[in-house]
Amino acid sequence: MTDLGPVAWPPAPIRTDRLVLRAPEARDRAAFIELLASPEVGTYQGGPRPRDELEREMPAAPERPPGLFTVDLDGAAIGQVILRRAAGHHAPAASAGKAELGYQFLPQAWGFGYATEACTAALDWLAGELPGEPVVLFTQTANARSIRLAAKLGFIEAERFEAYGAEQWLGRRPPVTPSG
Repeated sequence: MTDLGPVAWPPAPIRTDRLVLRAPEARDRAAFIELLASPEVGTYQGGPRPRDELEREMPAAPERPPGLFTVDLDGAAIGQVILRRAAGHHAPAASAGKAELGYQFLPQAWGFGYATEACTAALDWLAGELPGEPVVLFTQTANARSIRLAAKLGFIEAERFEAYGAEQWLGRRPPVTPSG
């Protein structure tokens, strides 16, 4: 993962009406294993990873890479949001080096607007840290829920391409500068 450059990490926790976006902590380990082992979450991400493999390999204290927010609801991790530089390995070259938004949420957290709330907060934080920074987002075209979320967040389809054995959707969000 490529970090965002001159951004201090981790920032102070970001609070929304219902959520806290914060750096990963040891108490999040079980939720992260559940997230990565979930067949529903893995549907558009190459499939779930075997739980026993995750139990063996995941450290007790999670890595805290720049741009990775744990999404916390009432003291429990329900997902993660990540902002990083798009690498362009399997994506169009025009997206390489741009800020990329990614997200994963536990299935029991789906349908309540948590992803919209968390991603909006992360994007607002990014706009404050790197004003005018354009952001891209990739998802499989078959992932209609993710494309709907992208549209709510202001992403516009830029192109489609083939990667990982499936058609991918690339959305771009125009640069946003903070108001105020």
